[in-house]
Amino acid sequence: MSSPAVRFAAGGLLVLGLLLPGLELPTASAAPSHSADGHLHRPIPQHSGTSISDTRIQWPSWQKLSDTLLMRHYNTRIVLLGTILLGIGAGTVGTFMLLRRRALIGDVVSHASLPGIALAFLYIELAHPGSERSLHALLLGALAAGLLGVLCTTGITRFSRIKEDAALAIVLSVFFGAGIALFTIIQKLPTGQVAGLQSFIYGQTASMTAADVKLIGGTSFVVVVVSALLFKEFGLLCFDEEFGRSHGWPTTRLDFVLMGLVVCMAIIGLQSVGLLLVVAMLIIPAAAARFWTERLGPMTLIAAGLGGVSAWLGGVVSSLFARFSAGAVIVLVGSLVFMLSMAVGRRRGLLPQFLNQLATTRRVGRHDLSRTLYEMLEPHLEQTGPDSGPDSGNDPLCLHLLVHDQILARRSWSTRRLTRLIRIAVSEDRLEVVEGGWRLTEAGAADARLVARNHRLWETYLVLHADIATSHVDRDADLIEHVLDPDLVAQLLEAVSQRYPHMGMPPSPHPIDPGS
Repeated sequence: MSSPAVRFAAGGLLVLGLLLPGLELPTASAAPSHSADGHLHRPIPQHSGTSISDTRIQWPSWQKLSDTLLMRHYNTRIVLLGTILLGIGAGTVGTFMLLRRRALIGDVVSHASLPGIALAFLYIELAHPGSERSLHALLLGALAAGLLGVLCTTGITRFSRIKEDAALAIVLSVFFGAGIALFTIIQKLPTGQVAGLQSFIYGQTASMTAADVKLIGGTSFVVVVVSALLFKEFGLLCFDEEFGRSHGWPTTRLDFVLMGLVVCMAIIGLQSVGLLLVVAMLIIPAAAARFWTERLGPMTLIAAGLGGVSAWLGGVVSSLFARFSAGAVIVLVGSLVFMLSMAVGRRRGLLPQFLNQLATTRRVGRHDLSRTLYEMLEPHLEQTGPDSGPDSGNDPLCLHLLVHDQILARRSWSTRRLTRLIRIAVSEDRLEVVEGGWRLTEAGAADARLVARNHRLWETYLVLHADIATSHVDRDADLIEHVLDPDLVAQLLEAVSQRYPHMGMPPSPHPIDPGS
């Protein structure tokens, strides 16, 4: 995982800790009593608990912070280890779902599992009345219902004209409605109130046991191993499923395998974050990783890392502030990591994109100014001899004065833009300020020659090989000259060398406006 992502997540913990104060609730007021004189006395309320109106912050002690971060307590180790393993597995498989544009499939699976849990509980209650809740039986019911939901979604999409988004909405609504109806029936049973089935809806991370951690760890291990073994195949599904199908790849079976991995991660996540939030564990780390890289391999690793870090930070915060649900805090921390990634992600972050755009705008402006100055000074080169300039130590481009009004006469620039371009050129040592105007420096003269040559190389290529009129190539060259790399320039030189075998600076294929 990228180290900046870890630092951003650590900063997110600090911010989240500042935003999550402990709040005290008051105890219920004692009932009014009558004294011996018959007067009604109301006791003074004693604030032994916390209140939603109490603004006092209860920060954890340094000892508690140290114990939590070092996982000295058994329950802390269990909870953190389980959530970290869940985050790693969910982030891994969530990457492929995000790239396949099936981000909501996790939501469908989690909601579709609800009737499976209810039916499994009813079966156990009917077969063995009064028996304890069997977690494995409930998870098997959830798994079966989740797989059925995926099959229904796939069947509706393939055998009807209904689009995938509509199929997802239909399956989610029907299964969730059936689950709510069954839960209503369960609540009316004698054991329904103590069944603890609501933990599958809202999550109950604090009650996680060592057996739960083993189940989560085993499932996550299987998911990671299968994803690694079928990495190439899953990548084919994500980027070009039709190509793979046309070449005989079993895309349908691969799709079912991928859906099976999603179902497994969604089901084991029910106990920790609940069905309402498990979709966030599947999608948020992958979406955050998308801002850091454009390659599938690194994206998968970053998503797994961000999922684990989000789970760890959320578990730590929920341990320090006991009144906050661990599942909700994990999702909130993951959302914070996502927002930080969206802001500063190396590849697609808003700030890097802004800086890249700013650098591109600056480079384009420098190129435009350099070529304009070269075209202004080119008649002087013809008078002094172009071969005597750059290597003589007395470059003619550096000898002539450049005046503000002369530059404006050649370009339809505003005075403000020209002033900004000149200021940038001076700061980059492309121009030097002299009395009455400016002069090109040696670096500025070399840059002017390079930009003008690339511009004219592209113009010449368009005229010779694209059969474009000379009067139309200038604008096309204006657009492409800023992105020409050395390899492409070498190819252009080879392409036009037949007409200009001893070409230094190519002549302009069209007349250059001298300006006023």
